[in-house]
Amino acid sequence: MSNAEIRFSTDILRRLGEELNPSPDRGILELVKNAYDADARTCAIELADVDRPGGAIRIRDDGDGMDLDGITNGWLVLGRSTKNVKHRTRLGRIPSGSKGLGRLAALRLGEIAVVSTHPRDLPVQYSVRIDWDRFDHADLVSDVVLEIEESARDLGPDHGSEIRIERLRARIGREAVKKLARALILLADPFGDDPVGFHPILLAPEFRDLEKLVRNRYFGDADYHLIAEVDEQGCTKASVVDWRGSELWSTSHDGLAANRGGRPYQCPPAKFDLWVFLLSGASFATRPITLTEVRDWLVAFGGVHLYQNGLRVMPYGNPENDWLEMNLRRVRSPEERPGTNTVIGRVTVTDEDEILVQKTDRSGFIESEAFLELRAFAIDAMEWLAARRMDAAQKRRAQQRAAAPQESHKSKKYVEEAIDKAPPESRVPIQRAFRAYDRSREKEMRELRTEVQLYRTLSTAGITAATFVHESSSPTKVIIQSIKAIERRAQRALACQYEELLKQPVETINRAVESMVAFGSVTLGLTRYEKRRVGRAEIHKTIGSLLETFKPFLDDREVKVDTEFCQGNPYLRASEAAIDSIVANLLDNSLAAFERARTTQRRIVVRTMVEAGMLTLSVLDNGPGIEGISIRDIWLPGKTTKPDGTGLGLAIVRDTVLDLGGRVDAVAHGELGGAEIVIGLPILGV
Repeated sequence: MSNAEIRFSTDILRRLGEELNPSPDRGILELVKNAYDADARTCAIELADVDRPGGAIRIRDDGDGMDLDGITNGWLVLGRSTKNVKHRTRLGRIPSGSKGLGRLAALRLGEIAVVSTHPRDLPVQYSVRIDWDRFDHADLVSDVVLEIEESARDLGPDHGSEIRIERLRARIGREAVKKLARALILLADPFGDDPVGFHPILLAPEFRDLEKLVRNRYFGDADYHLIAEVDEQGCTKASVVDWRGSELWSTSHDGLAANRGGRPYQCPPAKFDLWVFLLSGASFATRPITLTEVRDWLVAFGGVHLYQNGLRVMPYGNPENDWLEMNLRRVRSPEERPGTNTVIGRVTVTDEDEILVQKTDRSGFIESEAFLELRAFAIDAMEWLAARRMDAAQKRRAQQRAAAPQESHKSKKYVEEAIDKAPPESRVPIQRAFRAYDRSREKEMRELRTEVQLYRTLSTAGITAATFVHESSSPTKVIIQSIKAIERRAQRALACQYEELLKQPVETINRAVESMVAFGSVTLGLTRYEKRRVGRAEIHKTIGSLLETFKPFLDDREVKVDTEFCQGNPYLRASEAAIDSIVANLLDNSLAAFERARTTQRRIVVRTMVEAGMLTLSVLDNGPGIEGISIRDIWLPGKTTKPDGTGLGLAIVRDTVLDLGGRVDAVAHGELGGAEIVIGLPILGV
């Protein structure tokens, strides 16, 4: 068997350098990580004229340096690492285990890269110059010979490595420098009480400003500090302390992992620290720091950062990276949940077995089961914290509700005593005015209590309906599959007799099931987060989508719906769910009227008109109209002419329209002979 060597083209080398890691900050970080692995205490990064092409980058460290073997069989080798994470360095650090691809990208930021290194305890220094132009003009990488120069030096404290990247191919702007400064400060966990003794420094004003900011360390001013841990067996524990360090809540594994049935987490041992701030002027009124100071600090360093074996893994915790979905969960359920702009935190992982594997381009971890389990652990810890805060908030509200009547009674008695002390000639008018005010206030409270009860009832009904629809989806699928099987088998068995005996009842069942599915789609659609989010709501598009969903339901009841939309695309700021609830309730009222009066040739018209910034939405039908109840009373909750009605549909319509700044009206017998409901809504444009 003859000897041979693996050879690859310089084009692959160029593409690796340009495509794997095009971001300057990530490439420079890889070079800094090499200084960390070499047991450097400090690493200085100098930038010279980088705001224009042709500038230079210089990276110096005081580490152990590299010997000849370290350069030839380590530094210059791509795709393989001589570092073993199971063997710690001289200072007890776990090597970062880079495969050299990120280093390649950094070295190719310039046209020339020069590496000089002074090995610890050896009286020599080595240097190698990489001229990328030579590679670009060669066909194969092996055609270019790199010469390592050796020179003598005196033994002494001067050891470490220096990397110079000269004649930069592209400029590095101010924002990129600021991003690099932030990444360098966060690299070795500046928040830890037991730092790894590694301090990278960027010689630039942006770094000095941020370094000063990070030293402020406002952790003691956090309102809540969550501390959660997962051990080698996947078991967890968590606690929450206040700004004094006093414990508020704690839990064992069963409490934290309740949502997963107590199953252990299949991830490396980790600790999760999360500091939560309540950013309000009132909460900072008695503190020695200002709200602005903490806001600026959180803008610079907020989010949850992820550290593996002492070094930060990007991009977790970057401003654009909400890897724990804090903001999404806050939007879905905002009460007592933090967002990325109100917290600072870290997940620190000890992973000597390399269970978590970084991607080739060093942009985070491969989303293996271990990483997803680590993420689930952090999310479950935050969910547990949110639940504890919610419990406390509910208890606080219950106490306030219990205390409110007593406080009100005291205030009333105080006013009455003050009136009694007034001069006799003015006492009687004041007493009359106060009694009138007291009656108005009592009436307002009764109406508010009634409205609260109404919407609690609506919430219960909505939750019950959504749960029913969700749970009925499987039985509905069984019915659909079964009726199709019956249809096929009956056609084969009965042949010509099928149409006479079974066709009509089978089609009736099919239409009924389609109606159930349509009704379920509407119910679940109203509860979807996207539907409930406020934004630009396009009236015609929203109504059209709702009518399409209702179509099987309407077809089954032989109802024809015509839309007579005005020209243009009128829209307002609202949620689609609000528009859906208005139209769906009006359709439901028309359908109920048709059934009650046994109307034939059923017709509904949905019409829009725009005039002077107002949209008029009319829903008309050819049913019996509004009978047996006054126009004024149809909007009151509980008022209905349907024997089994709730009287809530039009009350919902009225309240929703009023919340949108609109108005409601009704005609007992409109253009089609039946009821006509008229809605006026202020719009933003057409």
